[in-house]
Amino acid sequence: MPVKIRLKRIGAKKRPFYRIVVADSRSPRDGANLDEIGFYNPTTNPTTLQIDSEKVRVWLQSGAQPSDTVKVLLVRSGVSQ
Repeated sequence: MPVKIRLKRIGAKKRPFYRIVVADSRSPRDGANLDEIGFYNPTTNPTTLQIDSEKVRVWLQSGAQPSDTVKVLLVRSGVSQ
């Protein structure tokens, strides 16, 4: 089962809010997930980003692949380089 770390949108129309989740790559964007590891709110000034670094490290060591957007967020939060 290929596993991805990606964003799951939960915000209202024109008000995006995302959860950073670990999910099967074949599941839909807002479908079931295996674990929730943080959230990202781009509408606040400055943007709000909270990530559980321990969970991220465990999932990355297990072989989960982050999406391109999540890679940028991980670098911004200092979890990954």
